[in-house]
Amino acid sequence: MGRNKYLLCAKATSTHGVSGTLRLENYTDSPKILKELKVMYKKEADGSYTPLNVEKTSIQKEAVLAKFEEIDSVEDAIAYKGCEFYADRNDFNLSEGSVFISDIIGLDVINAESGEKYGVVSDILTGRIQDIYVVSDINGGEFMIPSVPDFVKNIVPDGEISGVYVNLIEGMRNPPQSGGEKSQ
Repeated sequence: MGRNKYLLCAKATSTHGVSGTLRLENYTDSPKILKELKVMYKKEADGSYTPLNVEKTSIQKEAVLAKFEEIDSVEDAIAYKGCEFYADRNDFNLSEGSVFISDIIGLDVINAESGEKYGVVSDILTGRIQDIYVVSDINGGEFMIPSVPDFVKNIVPDGEISGVYVNLIEGMRNPPQSGGEKSQ
């Protein structure tokens, strides 16, 4: 699976002040991560990426206020409202064992003990106590796995053995159907 060089990291929601500062909705794990970037990229209609040099940043609640060298006025900044910003994956310092969300989506979900393939990670729900992996089951339908060590044993983002290795509890993959006969 090919890794994207540029990762979505923020979206401009509004302007701030008159100097061309943008208020960015943060898509990283923490506004502090976004605040540390020196360059962000705007994706163009042709698929290319235009670098924007970060002049200064500050954190305001969960948002980041960013002033770019290329944006000099509030009028210029208005044109960027709604714009998504990307960062080069090499500009992030991942901690040991961390993986980008975009590298997990599309990975096979595999039983860590038996090697049985359950399906493919189709989405990751964030913003909770822990991330939730949405899995498209090979038998149809989908199920969810909380990203906690009890269930997710290992993530191998690339190579021949790439996958999300899991140990599931009974009922997690195929929850019981309601309305069936009750045993006595």
